[in-house]
Amino acid sequence: MILNSQDTLYAYGKLVEAYDSVNRIDDYFRMKKIDRINDIPPTLFGINHEEELFQDFSIHPEDMNFKIVQPSEFKFRTLLELTASFIYEPSPGRVLKLMVLETNTNTVVGFIKIGSPLINSKPRNNWLGGVPDLNIFNKRASMGFIIVPAQPFGFNYIGGKLISLICCSHEVREMFNQKYNTELCLFETTSLYGSLKPTSQYDGMKPFLRYRGQTESRFLLTLPYSVYTDLNKWFTEKNGDMLIPRSASSRKMKIQNKMIAIIKNSIKENYPNKLKEFNDFIKSKEDITTKKRFYMSDYGYGNAKDVLLGKTDTLVKNKENFDKFYLENMFKWWKRKSSNRYDKLVRENLLRNKLEVWNENTINTIDIIR
Repeated sequence: MILNSQDTLYAYGKLVEAYDSVNRIDDYFRMKKIDRINDIPPTLFGINHEEELFQDFSIHPEDMNFKIVQPSEFKFRTLLELTASFIYEPSPGRVLKLMVLETNTNTVVGFIKIGSPLINSKPRNNWLGGVPDLNIFNKRASMGFIIVPAQPFGFNYIGGKLISLICCSHEVREMFNQKYNTELCLFETTSLYGSLKPTSQYDGMKPFLRYRGQTESRFLLTLPYSVYTDLNKWFTEKNGDMLIPRSASSRKMKIQNKMIAIIKNSIKENYPNKLKEFNDFIKSKEDITTKKRFYMSDYGYGNAKDVLLGKTDTLVKNKENFDKFYLENMFKWWKRKSSNRYDKLVRENLLRNKLEVWNENTINTIDIIR
């Protein structure tokens, strides 16, 4: 499909309009967040979604207790959109979605989404010594895609570390095992902001999580929903049919890549002198994606690597670390660390006492990177 000269300029202009103000990953997240907050469902019968999020900052970490629940899709999506810097995108495949509640207040302190791991990862392959058999690896490994504390619970209580611990716990591992009839021995996750932020909530968490290096990351970020929808409809009408079969996997990304390929080929045909300009623009936006810090957990097993490489089917517990991965012991670890943090903030009068959620009034006041 090649566009005529007028349509080429229109499509190219829409692409530039969508990405022109995005020069860093936090610019991108803010752009996407603005696009999404207007879609947060309205409250019903006087219920305020914000009241379901933790905001009693007088409670000391030592007095807190927690429970893990599997929420409805509506509740998970709605409360997460209010909380997270990124936008929530449902995904196919194996997935376990959880919310963590503080039991004194019965309010939400964090969100978890665990799913199938990435097909390929340089830090993982370096650790294993090569590319694993994917049939074995997919059955034994999972990845944390959403590990998000409510704010300022995260700031006041190192809440990101609490939610991270819960992801690596035996209790959550067993929940995943039972749901998908598997036996996990590896958990992976990556930092959200990559090299833009020198540290991560996952740092300083040995033996629960260990840093394994940086991922390779270079791709064009997805278009804002409104731009993507308008362009997809426009291209479908021009083409006389959808660009990508409805049954295709990763369909949204494939449609976006197809649209960009058509624009590029049309520029080459109609405006060859603009081709370098187009290629430089796309490259500059691909450079926005940063390398991400990569972390792994073996749940306290001593031979996870051998199991993942297919050398044995039998997992062996590390006598020194295995019991540390039960929630009871993780909570003790967190309460000690969190108490130090909380007490210091109180002494220095730096404790944050106002719930931080995304809406039309806060979109330009809350830090995306937090």
